Amino acid sequence: MPAGEQQEPVFNWSPLPQRKYLTRKHENSLKGDKILFPNCDNLLWLRSCDKEVLEPLEGVITGEVPKWLNGVLIRNGPGSFKVGDYTYEHLFDSAALLHRFHISKGKITYQCRFLQSDVFKRNMAAKRIVFTEFGTKAVPDPCQTIFSRISSLFTTNENMSDNAMITVYPFGDELYAFPETPVIHKVNKCTLATEGKVYINKHVAVVNHTSHPHIMNDGTVYNLAMSIGLTGPIHRVIRFPNNKTSEKNSTFFKEAHFVAEVPARWRFHPSYMHTFGITENYFIIVEQPLNLSLIDLVKCKYHNEPLIGAFNWFPEEKTKFNILCRKTGKALCSFLANAFFYLHIINQYEIDDYVVIDICCYRDPTMLECMYVEALKNLHKNPDYAKMFRGRPLRFVLPLNIKSKTTKNDENVICLENSTAEAYLQKNGEIFVLPEKLCDLGCETPRINSERSLGKIYQFFYAISADVDATNPGTLIKVDVVNKQTKTWCEDNCYPSEPVFVPQPNNQDEDDGILLSALLWGNNEVNRVGLLILDAKTMKEIGRAEFRTPGVIPKCLHGWFIAE
Repeated sequence: MPAGEQQEPVFNWSPLPQRKYLTRKHENSLKGDKILFPNCDNLLWLRSCDKEVLEPLEGVITGEVPKWLNGVLIRNGPGSFKVGDYTYEHLFDSAALLHRFHISKGKITYQCRFLQSDVFKRNMAAKRIVFTEFGTKAVPDPCQTIFSRISSLFTTNENMSDNAMITVYPFGDELYAFPETPVIHKVNKCTLATEGKVYINKHVAVVNHTSHPHIMNDGTVYNLAMSIGLTGPIHRVIRFPNNKTSEKNSTFFKEAHFVAEVPARWRFHPSYMHTFGITENYFIIVEQPLNLSLIDLVKCKYHNEPLIGAFNWFPEEKTKFNILCRKTGKALCSFLANAFFYLHIINQYEIDDYVVIDICCYRDPTMLECMYVEALKNLHKNPDYAKMFRGRPLRFVLPLNIKSKTTKNDENVICLENSTAEAYLQKNGEIFVLPEKLCDLGCETPRINSERSLGKIYQFFYAISADVDATNPGTLIKVDVVNKQTKTWCEDNCYPSEPVFVPQPNNQDEDDGILLSALLWGNNEVNRVGLLILDAKTMKEIGRAEFRTPGVIPKCLHGWFIAE
């Protein structure tokens, strides 16, 4: 197969015009008053919490809560678009709101509370948007001079938004809210109070990091970050060791150190990465053609423009897979694939002489434009919206030991049972890979039985639907990656969150356990929230708790379950 040729069955959505640069607003025409996607509540993502729930509300239980299920599910996500008379323009800019579902002895309670970040407190005090965010520019301070704007370019932590509204992860017995800037907030697991802040860049020299670190079974934490070296940007893996002999978790950060690195592919345009891969012997760093221009970033900061203006999309470039050795920290080999955009890696593992990596892929990053407030409000008038958001889970198989002297250029070098993925040695010595599609459903926020399967051969992952034009966009999905089969759960007018897998005690099979998913309802049921419990094998409902809250509850993004 010629280099660069794309398998038609993998990317089977209609093509859209590709743009070199991301625009600040979507450019598709808005036609008429017809509701184009009648099953999708477009305003669900635009809710703003107007009253926190500080004291636990007890839920109304239907079905059963497993007796062995005791713990707390903490969720994070966009909480409010409003600051005084001003509003944020992009979903990623909303103030972080934490949600807490506590499960104990068959009862479930609910709380929610805003993360008390510095930017949140300063916004509330000033009654305006103080910091320029991903898609929203700050409201100018009339007291700020041109000289103070210039000086802010040379300060980092003090003039950096610390809004952490993506997810939460544990460091030992402490829980932290994560953004992609190198600052994380300690969260009280019982009250959701914000109890402190850690600047990662005070312990290791990083500019940013991903919001999805890997938590190993021994408590060690790995994350991918970007540093600036003498020759340009460097992608580096940080190890936060779990020193169990220490009395305080502060050693997580004091003893943090780099364990692997690879120079950024483009010197002034490092790739944007939201996740990375880890197996027993390797780190996998996937450089996509969505780049962050360092020069444009400085321009955006100087001119008080949203950070999205510094992102460039180069569709003519390839996506690059870097394989790094965990033992030595050195880059071993790399592979190229057709351009795609991604946020979340599902899982990755080693088998024979291959590294297999499964990713939720999009043809391009226009889905980021779909998350502008204006685009969400006009979703039902935009005939291209569903195609802009279209993605599929794809599997790439990376062959580690190709014998270049005996391999023909037109020979697929992958001989892996039950896989249709392909790889071809190019004349220049590069290896070009073509993926296989794991299912024909849009999947996002994927989760696995990470305790058992992270970085290992696995069979199942769980996700929410990413197809706004589906019969029911609020669908939970189970994908069998071995047999290429799916099971789903859905309910009319109901929108579940990312499904979090909790293993059953003494589990024998990979899917022995339950799924926890926060529920919201559309059609103006803005103060109704629930927690769903599904059998992870059958995707059948076991039970749920529902709550009526005093205020509006927005949709969350990611979270973590802590067993008690």
